[in-house]
Order: sequence, then structure tokens, then C-alpha cells
Amino acid sequence: MNKLVNDNLYETRDNLVKEITLLSDDQFNTKPDVSTWSIAQVCHHLVLVEEASIKAIAWGLKEIDNTQKERKKVHSILDRTKKIKAPKIVEPDVEPFKVQHTIDLLNDSRKKLMTFLSTIDDKSILAKKSVKHPALGELPLDQWIEQIYLHEQRHIEQIKEIKLLLDMRH
Repeated sequence: MNKLVNDNLYETRDNLVKEITLLSDDQFNTKPDVSTWSIAQVCHHLVLVEEASIKAIAWGLKEIDNTQKERKKVHSILDRTKKIKAPKIVEPDVEPFKVQHTIDLLNDSRKKLMTFLSTIDDKSILAKKSVKHPALGELPLDQWIEQIYLHEQRHIEQIKEIKLLLDMRH
């Protein structure tokens, strides 16, 4: 995995943790309205997406007949004017979360990702195989890794918006 992707994974996660560390559990679990996730739910969604991405990449590596499709514009995931419905498998739980417990979950899922990626001896294979992504279609495996931090950046913007909305109500 190249250094840029690695740095982006770490930097994005640091930014996310900074956004949530000082929140009270109440703020963390408050939904701005019935149709919007709480910040806690956004974070749980990110954990689930990271874990699902590991499974997708692992599955893609095992497949024999999934030669690379064209490269996708994965940065399009940052465009928040385009709503993306989360697949059921990565929909967050509804019960309340504690901030510290959620940070632990985020740390665990990231550790799993990095450990998994470290087991791939020939990283060049990641650019040669692909798996269908729910929002982006057939996606090369190295771009699956990239979409983890891009997707996270998208949701950091959402978290900032939720924080503003919550401040306005008090």
C-alpha cells in the first residue's frame, strides 16, 4: 500500500476522532431530526463499512475470474449533494453508544484493516482484481482501500454539520 494512502487513512481517522472526543455521550447520541443519524450512528456506520471493506477485499483476492475493470473516480464519494443509501449490512445500530467505546471500535476496525493489508505480500495484485462496490460499481481492490478514507471524509463533513445543528438548538 502506498504511503499516501497509508497517511490518508491515519490522518482522516485522527480528524474523525478529534471531532468526537470531546462530545458528551448525550451529544454523541442526539439525532438532529428523525431522518438523520446521530454522530454515534455515523461512527458505527464507519466501523461497519471498514469491516465490510476488509471482507470485500479478502473475497476479491480469492476470486480467480475478477480481472481489473476500469479505474473509478472514487473521489466522487466526497460529493455530499449525491445521497447514497447505506446498504442494510452497514446500517448503524439504533441503541445509544458511548464515545469512548465507539473510539475503541474505530481503533479495532482500523487495526483489523492494517493487519489484514500487511498479510498481502504482493500489493500489486490489489490493482489487478476488483469487486462490486454498492455505490461505485465494479471497483479495483486498491480503490476499495482508498474509498475507506474518502467515505470517512464524507462523513466527517456530516458530523460537523450535525454538531452545528445541535448547537443551534440549544
